[in-house]
Amino acid sequence: MYEHLKEAIREQAQAQRADIVHIRRHLHAHPELSFQEHRTAQFIAHTLTELGITFQAEIAGTGLAALIPGTNPDKGTVALRADIDALPILEANDVPYKSQNQGVMHACGHDAHTASLIGVARILHSLRDEFEGTFKLIFQLGEEKNPGGASLMIQAGVLQDPSPTAIIGQHVDPTLPVGKVGFRPHTMMASADELYLTVRGQGGHAAAPHRVVDPILIASHIVVAVQQLVSRACNPTTPSVLSLCHIAGGTATNVVPDEVQLMGTFRTIDETWRAEAHHKMIHLAQGLAQAMGGSCTLEINKGYPSLYNNPELTQRSITAAKTFLTPDQVVDLPLNMGAEDFAYYAQQIPGCFYYLGVRNEAQNIQSALHTPTFDIDEHALTLGPGLMAWLALHELAVQTGHQV
Repeated sequence: MYEHLKEAIREQAQAQRADIVHIRRHLHAHPELSFQEHRTAQFIAHTLTELGITFQAEIAGTGLAALIPGTNPDKGTVALRADIDALPILEANDVPYKSQNQGVMHACGHDAHTASLIGVARILHSLRDEFEGTFKLIFQLGEEKNPGGASLMIQAGVLQDPSPTAIIGQHVDPTLPVGKVGFRPHTMMASADELYLTVRGQGGHAAAPHRVVDPILIASHIVVAVQQLVSRACNPTTPSVLSLCHIAGGTATNVVPDEVQLMGTFRTIDETWRAEAHHKMIHLAQGLAQAMGGSCTLEINKGYPSLYNNPELTQRSITAAKTFLTPDQVVDLPLNMGAEDFAYYAQQIPGCFYYLGVRNEAQNIQSALHTPTFDIDEHALTLGPGLMAWLALHELAVQTGHQV
């Protein structure tokens, strides 16, 4: 039904590119940490107001949700999501839009996500007389920090009044060349849990090890032992990652400390094994420390669940993407052991989360996410809004009973 709108979407996406780039650069220069996105939310609210789009602000703090009704708005609703927070990283890029907030940086592309969704809002709002149903645009706080802004916005009712029957999310990917997008049906990303260990012994002089209980030695054994959970206790067909990434203890070369602190992450795609691994890690760490004369406490801060892309919705999105772009621009993605709180939405309603290529090696735009030199090829800000608008219209046609 909406096939005739495809070219109009392409034209609008191209025509607004300079404005969307400007918005992205403004956001990039003024990043804010998770759950502190006050000025970012104000900027989004001001932009939506200028467009004449109705929205609700201050959802779970700094989140927003905008509505774009078409004709017969109650016939069906599709949600679109962008995250708005930044990371505690000192930017190393020498660009005109470099972060002005010392030690805070949009190193995960949320500035591009937000700018892109504003572009989608412009396109869909201009076409509101051409479609039936409603679009709900979610500008989400706090994706980078537990418990995840998605979970808080869901608790605050963002998936109600109206209730969408599907949700689509987009994330930049610096491993994909600009001009390409990637999809993966079924499980796409892992769960993520934070591990905090405290190993306690009895400190003393390093020259008298028989008079101390060395927590550094105990911690070393724990680091090795818990790795065996992945290699021996986990089914080898179940992807699983356990990484202890921080260890701190001691103040001198000749003093055995009383305790050692460790931090790490545990990730998997299987919820049953996830719960089992938590129990095994705690039992192993405590038992090993006790056997060596010390003690250990392990706090597991349970994070995001694994991200599951609804296979039917994702396949429809792949088909739509290939008609909006070309088949060779749409690629299959491997399983990713990173985590995303979009997973919470996908637990509630069918979801499709896909990647937008932003890499350009010729321009040396190839740094990884979460690094001080991350940047994007801004040509992606034409494809990003246009494709997302088309995917949304394509899915709304399905939800409202129209032929696609």
